[in-house]
Amino acid sequence: MIVVDTNVIASLVLPTSEETASAVALLQADRDWSAPMLWRSEFCNILATGVRSGWLNLEQAHEALGVAEELMEGAGFEVAATVVLETAVASRCTAYDSEFVVLARDLGVRLVTLDSSILKAFPEIAVSLRDFGGRVGA
Repeated sequence: MIVVDTNVIASLVLPTSEETASAVALLQADRDWSAPMLWRSEFCNILATGVRSGWLNLEQAHEALGVAEELMEGAGFEVAATVVLETAVASRCTAYDSEFVVLARDLGVRLVTLDSSILKAFPEIAVSLRDFGGRVGA
Protein backbone atom coordinates (compact mmCIF):
# COMPACT_ATOMS: atom_id res chain seq x y z
CA MET A 1 0.00 0.00 0.00
CA ILE A 2 1.06 3.58 -0.71
CA VAL A 3 -0.50 7.00 -0.32
CA VAL A 4 -0.61 9.03 -3.52
CA ASP A 5 -1.29 12.71 -3.86
CA THR A 6 -3.87 14.10 -6.23
CA ASN A 7 -1.32 15.00 -8.89
CA VAL A 8 -0.26 11.35 -9.09
CA ILE A 9 -3.89 10.32 -9.61
CA ALA A 10 -4.27 13.03 -12.26
CA SER A 11 -1.06 11.90 -13.95
CA LEU A 12 -2.51 8.42 -14.34
CA VAL A 13 -6.02 9.39 -15.38
CA LEU A 14 -5.23 12.37 -17.62
CA PRO A 15 -2.90 11.03 -20.33
CA THR A 16 -1.85 14.55 -21.30
CA SER A 17 0.43 14.57 -18.27
CA GLU A 18 4.20 14.37 -18.68
CA GLU A 19 4.14 11.98 -15.74
CA THR A 20 1.63 9.46 -17.14
CA ALA A 21 4.27 6.81 -17.86
CA SER A 22 5.63 7.14 -14.32
CA ALA A 23 2.12 6.86 -12.86
CA VAL A 24 1.42 3.75 -14.93
CA ALA A 25 4.69 2.21 -13.72
CA LEU A 26 3.74 3.06 -10.13
CA LEU A 27 0.35 1.39 -10.51
CA GLN A 28 2.05 -1.70 -11.92
CA ALA A 29 4.45 -1.74 -8.95
CA ASP A 30 1.76 -1.20 -6.31
CA ARG A 31 -1.96 -1.28 -7.08
CA ASP A 32 -3.01 -0.52 -3.51
CA TRP A 33 -3.33 3.28 -3.61
CA SER A 34 -4.76 5.35 -0.75
CA ALA A 35 -5.43 9.06 -0.24
CA PRO A 36 -7.28 11.35 2.15
CA MET A 37 -10.84 12.12 1.05
CA LEU A 38 -9.57 15.54 0.01
CA TRP A 39 -8.21 14.00 -3.21
CA ARG A 40 -11.67 14.10 -4.82
CA SER A 41 -12.13 17.87 -4.37
CA GLU A 42 -8.59 18.56 -5.56
CA PHE A 43 -9.13 16.33 -8.60
CA CYS A 44 -12.42 18.04 -9.42
CA ASN A 45 -10.59 21.35 -9.26
CA ILE A 46 -8.00 20.09 -11.76
CA LEU A 47 -10.82 18.97 -14.06
CA ALA A 48 -12.77 22.22 -13.69
CA THR A 49 -9.62 24.20 -14.50
CA GLY A 50 -9.07 21.99 -17.54
CA VAL A 51 -12.60 22.55 -18.81
CA ARG A 52 -12.42 26.31 -18.23
CA SER A 53 -9.07 26.57 -20.00
CA GLY A 54 -10.24 24.46 -22.93
CA TRP A 55 -7.83 21.50 -22.80
CA LEU A 56 -10.66 19.25 -21.65
CA ASN A 57 -14.40 19.28 -22.32
CA LEU A 58 -17.04 18.54 -19.71
CA GLU A 59 -17.73 15.05 -21.06
CA GLN A 60 -14.02 14.19 -20.84
CA ALA A 61 -13.93 15.62 -17.32
CA HIS A 62 -16.85 13.42 -16.25
CA GLU A 63 -15.14 10.39 -17.77
CA ALA A 64 -11.85 11.18 -16.02
CA LEU A 65 -13.66 11.64 -12.71
CA GLY A 66 -15.36 8.26 -13.14
CA VAL A 67 -12.04 6.55 -13.85
CA ALA A 68 -10.40 8.20 -10.85
CA GLU A 69 -13.29 7.31 -8.54
CA GLU A 70 -13.15 3.70 -9.70
CA LEU A 71 -9.37 3.62 -9.14
CA MET A 72 -9.70 5.08 -5.64
CA GLU A 73 -12.91 3.30 -4.60
CA GLY A 74 -12.65 2.34 -0.95
CA ALA A 75 -9.21 3.93 -0.70
CA GLY A 76 -10.22 7.32 0.71
CA PHE A 77 -9.51 8.00 4.37
CA GLU A 78 -10.38 10.67 6.89
CA VAL A 79 -7.48 12.15 8.84
CA ALA A 80 -7.47 13.99 12.15
CA ALA A 81 -7.76 17.75 11.54
CA THR A 82 -5.75 18.58 14.65
CA VAL A 83 -2.82 16.50 13.44
CA VAL A 84 -3.10 18.04 9.97
CA LEU A 85 -2.99 21.51 11.50
CA GLU A 86 0.03 20.68 13.65
CA THR A 87 1.84 19.10 10.69
CA ALA A 88 1.12 22.10 8.47
CA VAL A 89 2.38 24.57 11.07
CA ALA A 90 5.52 22.57 11.85
CA SER A 91 6.44 21.91 8.21
CA ARG A 92 5.23 25.12 6.57
CA CYS A 93 3.45 22.93 3.99
CA THR A 94 -0.19 23.61 3.22
CA ALA A 95 -2.87 21.91 5.26
CA TYR A 96 -4.01 20.26 2.03
CA ASP A 97 -0.59 18.71 1.48
CA SER A 98 -0.33 17.83 5.15
CA GLU A 99 -3.42 15.61 4.88
CA PHE A 100 -1.49 13.29 2.58
CA VAL A 101 1.53 13.28 4.91
CA VAL A 102 -0.61 12.53 7.96
CA LEU A 103 -2.36 9.67 6.19
CA ALA A 104 0.96 8.14 5.11
CA ARG A 105 2.21 8.38 8.70
CA ASP A 106 -1.02 6.90 10.08
CA LEU A 107 -0.83 3.95 7.67
CA GLY A 108 2.93 3.52 8.04
CA VAL A 109 3.51 3.73 4.27
CA ARG A 110 5.26 5.96 1.74
CA LEU A 111 3.65 9.00 0.11
CA VAL A 112 4.26 9.24 -3.63
CA THR A 113 4.07 12.84 -4.78
CA LEU A 114 5.12 15.40 -7.35
CA ASP A 115 5.12 18.18 -4.76
CA SER A 116 8.63 19.52 -4.12
CA SER A 117 7.69 21.12 -0.78
CA ILE A 118 6.43 17.78 0.57
CA LEU A 119 9.53 16.01 -0.73
CA LYS A 120 11.77 18.55 0.98
CA ALA A 121 9.87 18.66 4.29
CA PHE A 122 9.24 14.92 4.62
CA PRO A 123 12.08 12.95 3.02
CA GLU A 124 11.48 10.06 5.42
CA ILE A 125 7.91 9.59 4.12
CA ALA A 126 7.68 11.16 0.68
CA VAL A 127 9.13 9.80 -2.55
CA SER A 128 8.92 11.46 -5.92
CA LEU A 129 6.81 9.85 -8.61
CA ARG A 130 9.65 10.62 -11.00
CA ASP A 131 12.17 8.48 -9.16
CA PHE A 132 10.18 6.07 -7.01
CA GLY A 133 12.05 3.04 -8.43
CA GLY A 134 12.43 0.31 -5.86
CA ARG A 135 11.59 2.57 -2.92
CA VAL A 136 7.78 2.50 -3.23
CA GLY A 137 7.16 -0.31 -0.77
CA ALA A 138 9.97 0.71 1.56
